[in-house]
Amino acid sequence: MSDATPIEPVITEEELAIQESAIFQQRKARAETLIAEGKRPFGRAFPNVESSTDARAKYKEGVEGITARVAGRIMAWRDMGKSIFANIKDGSGRFQIYAQKNVLGDDAYAMFKKLDIGDIIGVDGELFTTRTGEITLKVSQFEMLSKALRPLPEKWHGLTDQEQRYRLRHLDMIVNDDACKVLRQRSEIIREIRQYLHIMGYCEVETPMMQPMAGGAAATPFETYYNALRAKMYLRIAPELYLKRLLVGGMEKIFELGRDFRNEGIDRRHNPEFTVLELYQAYGDCRTMMDIVEGMICHVAEKVFGTLVLNHPNGKTIDLTRPWKRITFSDLVRERTCPEWFDLTRDQKAEKAQAMGLTIEPTMDDLDVTQEVYEKTIEPTLVNPCFTMRMPTRFVPLANPCEDDPEHVDVFELAMNGQEICPGYSELNNPIEQRRRFEAQAKANGQKPADIIDEDFMNALEFGMPPAGGIGIGIDRLIMLLTGAESIRDVLLFPQLKPRK
Repeated sequence: MSDATPIEPVITEEELAIQESAIFQQRKARAETLIAEGKRPFGRAFPNVESSTDARAKYKEGVEGITARVAGRIMAWRDMGKSIFANIKDGSGRFQIYAQKNVLGDDAYAMFKKLDIGDIIGVDGELFTTRTGEITLKVSQFEMLSKALRPLPEKWHGLTDQEQRYRLRHLDMIVNDDACKVLRQRSEIIREIRQYLHIMGYCEVETPMMQPMAGGAAATPFETYYNALRAKMYLRIAPELYLKRLLVGGMEKIFELGRDFRNEGIDRRHNPEFTVLELYQAYGDCRTMMDIVEGMICHVAEKVFGTLVLNHPNGKTIDLTRPWKRITFSDLVRERTCPEWFDLTRDQKAEKAQAMGLTIEPTMDDLDVTQEVYEKTIEPTLVNPCFTMRMPTRFVPLANPCEDDPEHVDVFELAMNGQEICPGYSELNNPIEQRRRFEAQAKANGQKPADIIDEDFMNALEFGMPPAGGIGIGIDRLIMLLTGAESIRDVLLFPQLKPRK
């Protein structure tokens, strides 16, 4: 238990709003008074600061004279008359400080007593432990670094509305340590992804986010207009076609980690602006990609979380221990439905699917019914990692067909925690077949081939692209998986929200 105690909670929202307005005016007046007195409540540098973690690590029991210099935001306060306990928060955690009138002197102590919850200060002092055993810094001097004019939301009643937490992310990070932890883990995860791929010999590249054609995936793009070129442009839905041109050009192991944009819905697993890792390796195939993604995710889990067994707050456990399950699409469907599934007629499959609680539309053909069963009743049950291989050709137009069965392509979908994390392909490098598939896709969508075929990409492909393996990983979903976050908004710094009226 800390020697400092938090602010008492406000009872109602109406009372809180009234109090916040009064506090703002009071603090603003206080800041203006400090400025008039020639003091600086804002903008001063405070060099050579130690993190609270490093300061705490310096302390040695029974050794006097160990000093530290820390800075952070005041989060809790207990005034004991001639002494004050306070907790400050910096980027590595919370740290207790202790100010005494007989140490600071009358004037400095009077100034210290005028500090507010939320103010950012820098302090120097000597480390000691309190009666409760908490490492604490005895303040010898302090500086005001930034005056907080608005009061922080208090712990029990502030920021209880989920949307407000996302909209006011800066406040959420200040008062919600768990939220801040997940967002910091995001940075660590992305750093370790890059580190692993660099070790494996991959070169990081950057391709255009604004493109003349929206290609590489089937999705609705965001449109914009480039005044200098007098041309309609699209925010990319995928970098795939540009990355494959680099394979043609001779870059054999490449990846891009960046943003894609899709003008579609927002829900627990989707945000219109999202982070994706796309990776290609010349002379590889989908099995090469299974090995790389399995190794990469295990590396990240061990480096960031120190374990391959992830115990989520909701009680779910995900075991990343290798090797991961590998099974064909057909075998998985048979395993989870019935052995004779692919011998049934379309109507028999539809009847079984409806018995599972699925809605089967009359326009859905035999394959559509099977895919609906897979996506709605099978994939959500795949908690531990599972590579589902040899998917139906219709659903993956950019992949190589299986040599023994042109109705299926040499790909995988990696699912865990009940959702798809990563598809991987043996990439199609036959320009004749690629054009045929694009034309078939256009016809199925009621479009003209010119509407979807990127001729610059096709021209590059016709010069010869080496056989290659490729993957695309939704980084936001991967972070959800690793951290146990329930919503994609919890792992995005600033998720998309409906504008305020």
